[in-house]
Order: sequence, then C-alpha cells, then structure tokens
Amino acid sequence: MSQSHPRISKAVIPAAGLGTRFLPATKATPKEMLPVVDKPAIQYVVEEAVAAGLDDVLMVTGRNKRPLEDHFDRNYELESALEKKGDGERLAKVQESSDLATMHYVRQGDPKGLGHAVLCAAPHVGDEPFAVLLGDDLIDPRDPLLQRMIEVQQEHGGSVVALMEVAPEQIHLYGSAAVEATTDAGVVRLSGLVEKPSREEAPSHYAIIGRYVLDPAVFDVLSKTEPGRGGEIQLTDALQQLAADATLGGPVHGVVFQGRRYDTGDRGDYLRAIVRLACEREDLGPEFRTWLQRFVTEEMQQR
Repeated sequence: MSQSHPRISKAVIPAAGLGTRFLPATKATPKEMLPVVDKPAIQYVVEEAVAAGLDDVLMVTGRNKRPLEDHFDRNYELESALEKKGDGERLAKVQESSDLATMHYVRQGDPKGLGHAVLCAAPHVGDEPFAVLLGDDLIDPRDPLLQRMIEVQQEHGGSVVALMEVAPEQIHLYGSAAVEATTDAGVVRLSGLVEKPSREEAPSHYAIIGRYVLDPAVFDVLSKTEPGRGGEIQLTDALQQLAADATLGGPVHGVVFQGRRYDTGDRGDYLRAIVRLACEREDLGPEFRTWLQRFVTEEMQQR
C-alpha cells in the first residue's frame, strides 16, 4: 500500500561551475547561458522543473553569474522597445523567461563540489523533499523523467536518482550505482553508489545522470561528509550513506531513463544537442534538415 509523503514544490539548480571546458566562450559568459538554438541551456532546465509542477526554483550560483539572474528578470527597456515596434512574437519570448517560475538565488562561495552546492540550499528548502536538476543535462520534454521520479518518491519516500545504462568504457565519467530489482518496471533500489569509478570498480553499467529527488535528511548527511573524489564534497557519497542505512532518511531508488537526453557539458555533445533540437523544430527543422543532408553528402563525397 502506497504511503503519503509531503508534496514536492521546490527545485534546486546548481549553477556555480566555471565552465572551463568551453573557454574562452565562458570567460565572461556563464556556461549555463550558452544558447541551445535560441534559448540558453538553463532555460530548458527551468522549464522542465516547471512542467513537473515545481514552480519555486533556487539557483545556486557563484561569481560572474549575474547574467543568470538578469535572464529570468524583467527587461523593461527591451520589452518597451519591442512593444513600440509591434513585435508581439519576440516580446512574448522575452517575457516568457521572467514569468516561468518564482526564482531565488544563493551564492555557493567556495567551489567545494556538487554536495556542497546542494547543502547551500538547506535554508531555502527546509524540511521537505526537493528536486535537484543539473544544467548540463537537458531532458526532452516528451520524456517526463522528473515527473516520474517525483511519483516514485511520493510512493516510497526517501530519495530518487535518475539512472541511464552506458557503455562500460564510459562509466568512469559518471557516478555508478549498484541496483536491486523492484516490482515496478523501470524502478530499482540502490544498495550502493560510487563516484566516477574505473571500469573494473564500477558496481554496474547504470550511470547517475543529472536529476535527483532528495529527502531533506541529505542535508544532515552532507554536513558531515568529508571531501571525496577531486577533493570535493560529493553528493554521491552522501547518497551512498542513505542507501546503506535507510533509517537516516528512507531508501534510495532509481528510475532507469531510456528517453532523449542532450548533454551540453561536453563541446561535441553540445553541438550534437543543437543539431538534434534544431532538426526537430517546426519552424527550423524542414529547411535545416535539407541543408544538413546536403552538407553531409557533400562532405562524404570529398573524403
């Protein structure tokens, strides 16, 4: 019999990273503001949270991240100029980002890792479960992963992570989970987690991707978690403790994701994400696909 757990209404988006893989573009521009077609990557993430019913969004930022706040704020001068031109279409696009959700911001200060960034959200979140969305992972809105994770948390309590099966040679790029089957299709229970293990050390091929629904008990565990891999406080290490001892804050489950995911944290994957999303746009797709097919054909003939 399912249990009733507190409703989830808050989302936390860590956005304090330096974006060094995209230098020099990110020297003065936050990596989260890099455009994916015609919207910054971070807007896709906020839209996903809102679509899952989370309209209270806390962004954990750092230095030089002010453009994030500006993007989700009103720009009266621009709006006035567009209104005077009678450009209602672009005006609606500009206003869309400022009307998405109730936005809050807190600075991480020292870059001590994802676990520390999540811990910075404790005063805002309080004693209720919440979601964490990493800005490098864009989930296609046709595949409502976060909504499914919230449903699992509401049924079982505790925490829920998103999992994706990856090739053995890629597991060192992710956190890896040891899993046990459950009676729910696509849902597993986690018995252990390891941050970026070697291929030989990985407990499975299930990688943790950037979506979490967490019990507030994680804050107490994080406050006592010592720096781990890379000298940072790892969220994976805190979840390992929760998975090993359910009395700390309930069990840890995983939702196995098999949908469409766009990784914008890597330069190559970022470019592929733009191409894929542009191809699927009704306003851009037909013409862009025709050009892309011609371009690829010509490139192949020249090789």
